[in-house]
Amino acid sequence: MNRRDSIKALGITALSTAVLVEACKQPETKTEVAAPKETAKEAGREQWEMDRDKNLKSETFFTKHEMATITVLADIIIPKDDVSGSASDAKVPEFIEFIVKDIPDHKVPMRGGLKWLDIYCFNKFHKSFIEASESEQISVVDEIAYPKKARSEMQAGVAFFNRMRDLTASGFYTTEIGVKDIGYAGNAPNQWAGVPDDVLKKYGMQNVKI
Repeated sequence: MNRRDSIKALGITALSTAVLVEACKQPETKTEVAAPKETAKEAGREQWEMDRDKNLKSETFFTKHEMATITVLADIIIPKDDVSGSASDAKVPEFIEFIVKDIPDHKVPMRGGLKWLDIYCFNKFHKSFIEASESEQISVVDEIAYPKKARSEMQAGVAFFNRMRDLTASGFYTTEIGVKDIGYAGNAPNQWAGVPDDVLKKYGMQNVKI
């Protein structure tokens, strides 16, 4: 999949089938690893915000199998290329793990969608999504990545993949790797080369000293 095509159609649709609800009954657990120590107070953030983030990071929502599936999907959506690394290189799976705890509305659709994906692959290939071959994985993604082409019985998968694609793009394109990938320079402090020549020419000010 073209990585810039992957950020199109980033709709968010809830999944509501019974199997998805059942899939979301796994309890959350506390991780054994202590949250990283704060090295310095973050500018522009209140203490309660930092405390809340620390608490969220100390919890684990997705299982190892779910995280492995998320990683494969994220790298299918945004693979490594000649310009930059993949979604997993940008730690998008970790971003998704955090965001579903930060915004709980993602929990049921994400866990349910991952369960739907495995059930579909078991029915089709007799193995889970991450156990399937690369070509088999891509064939399943092709069935749910294009909403207008997807069969009606694939709508639960389509809704899940839309959300997964949305979260992957949000995570990737807000990292240093993602920003460099789209070539956005932004503003740099203490670095100004003046008004661009094309802008000066447009307003007839190319000969005006600024």
